[in-house]
Amino acid sequence: MISLRKASNVYFFTATNLNWIKLLEDDEHKNIVIDSLQFLSDNKRVKVLGFVIMPNHIHIIWQILAPHKNEDIQRDFLKYTAQQIKFSLIKKDSVLLDDILVNAKDRRYQIWERNAFWFELDNSVTLLQKLNYIHNNPLKEGWLLAKCAENYFFSSAKFYIQENLNFNFLVHYLEVM
Repeated sequence: MISLRKASNVYFFTATNLNWIKLLEDDEHKNIVIDSLQFLSDNKRVKVLGFVIMPNHIHIIWQILAPHKNEDIQRDFLKYTAQQIKFSLIKKDSVLLDDILVNAKDRRYQIWERNAFWFELDNSVTLLQKLNYIHNNPLKEGWLLAKCAENYFFSSAKFYIQENLNFNFLVHYLEVM
């Protein structure tokens, strides 16, 4: 039986590419997200408990470590990944640049939709539900990115199912719950 233990500052976070454009199909762009998660972990800003990188959105379960604040981590993560993805698209002279052109007051291009979705996970049951959700995301009709969750590389599923350490920034949820 699963307990209802509570950890503090554990969040489910989702960010979507502007207009659901598939900016994350490119492995280079997925690796920008991975590198950013590694940086946040190495610098003791977060513990990453789970993630999946889909072609046009990401889901992350992370614990924000004191003295950092959820809003600051999200802002920094989205800003950095957006800049790096934009630089990659410019370098490749990608046709996707036209799709993300916004000419707003504060930017010319926009990678992420504004107002990313997030909420605090208040118990281990809800955390497990969200972890299962993100791990099964690549298997859903319309995506079919893998035949089973652990076969999709850009996810924490293999970490939990096969105890594979492809991503050394991952922390098992039992360590924080």
